Amino acid sequence: MNPMTSNRLHANNNALPVEVTDLVRAISGLPQENRAELEGAVERIIEFTHRRRRILNMVQEALGQLRLDMKYLMFDLEATRRERDQYRKELDENQF
Repeated sequence: MNPMTSNRLHANNNALPVEVTDLVRAISGLPQENRAELEGAVERIIEFTHRRRRILNMVQEALGQLRLDMKYLMFDLEATRRERDQYRKELDENQF
């Protein structure tokens, strides 16, 4: 591994799946010629893994916000229905 990949791996070791960490460890044990062939692919895998995790976090945050928004909307809908029913009752009482 080149120093950049190695540093990034150690800095984000707990963010990577075990399989990727095992792959990096196995590649680091290869001779330099073979390792050089695989470094680019491993760097792309690491970047893809980090990007996928960021996207997943964004989706989870958006879903959480959507759930909260839905609760507010349901509360507002119920309050609007109660107001409607009360106005309807008052209107019916005033007509008789």
